[in-house]
Amino acid sequence: MIDDAQVPMPLKGVRVVEFTHMVMGPAAGAMLASLGADVVRIEPVGGDSTRRLLGSGAGYFPMYNRHKASVCLDLKSEDGLAVARDLAANADVLIENFRPGALDRLGLGYEALSAINPGLIYCSEKGFLPGPYENRTALDEVAQMMGGLAYMTGPPGRPLRAGASVIDVTGGMFGVVAILAALNERHSTGRGQMVQSALFETTVYLIGQHMAQKAVTGRAADPMPARISAWAIYDVFETRDDPIFIGVVTDALWEKFCKLFGLDDLWADESIRANNARVQARDRILPRIRELIAGFTRAELIDRLEGSGLPFAPIARPQDMFDDPHLNASGGLEPVTLADGTQTALPALPIMMGGRRPGTPSTLPEPGADTRGILAGLGYSEDRIEALFAGGAVG
Repeated sequence: MIDDAQVPMPLKGVRVVEFTHMVMGPAAGAMLASLGADVVRIEPVGGDSTRRLLGSGAGYFPMYNRHKASVCLDLKSEDGLAVARDLAANADVLIENFRPGALDRLGLGYEALSAINPGLIYCSEKGFLPGPYENRTALDEVAQMMGGLAYMTGPPGRPLRAGASVIDVTGGMFGVVAILAALNERHSTGRGQMVQSALFETTVYLIGQHMAQKAVTGRAADPMPARISAWAIYDVFETRDDPIFIGVVTDALWEKFCKLFGLDDLWADESIRANNARVQARDRILPRIRELIAGFTRAELIDRLEGSGLPFAPIARPQDMFDDPHLNASGGLEPVTLADGTQTALPALPIMMGGRRPGTPSTLPEPGADTRGILAGLGYSEDRIEALFAGGAVG
């Protein structure tokens, strides 16, 4: 049982209103909510369409909308827009990730809202930061293709997106970095500001190491499946049953690896004692190592490698994480009740504060589950709330 009093809540009292959809914007709000911020998620009347996605999109809503309140507004109505403005007027932070200009046209852009709430930190998460591309429509996959990540992930000539929404989530995280910096600056200035993050620039930041490689060596980076690794042994190896990754990334680990597996002749070969020499001799070394590893089961290898200091990893699938002993013992998964009542567990924010993990059990709200309570908190009378519901401006 999680003791709420022991859970880190560094953003308790920070009020966030979120006009978002899909992954990038909701991910930013989810991070703030896990840190204790009061996050109000604005959905259209009837609920966000992200709730109803199939296939790979079916997990978007439950993963990135925990710990939030749900308010449904019809932003095409004047009454719905009036509620939205009141929410923004009482917020510390606003997050939005709709197409450029969409909220401005509704009177919910930064200029309009900062006029009524000068302390507002307005986080706009887009495909591109201001520049020649800023009005293009972008998705996680578009950014991965444009920014060089898909090129580096797939084999030569076959760009391949990463197997998760890494740019959406990381772009949301950079938005959170900017929000936290702006909150800190507001302590001294008393004023909010507009902050921005973007998918394309996030991608370029992540592949910056490969740009730096070109600058340092004069040679462009090869895609990861065709790369020359910085280490001779740094790969996935077949065993008698399931594959395993092993990395030998220092000279000291090379000695340890050789002794662990009885490779006395390789350790005795002084010509490959240094890492770069082993890289140059990898065509001679790797066949021997592959043959060796193929004689073990994965479990046998894990038993031998555990505690050795050598980097290794069984090749896991996402569904394996539900039963991962480390995650379950360390608070890495938090209990979640889905909208249909299904009990599950999903990843907690991957940090610790004061020796504790943030996050508590959560229940995904039905669309508009918190509308009445939030409006009452704004000072709306019961009659006004009923009239808004009757007119369809809220749900």
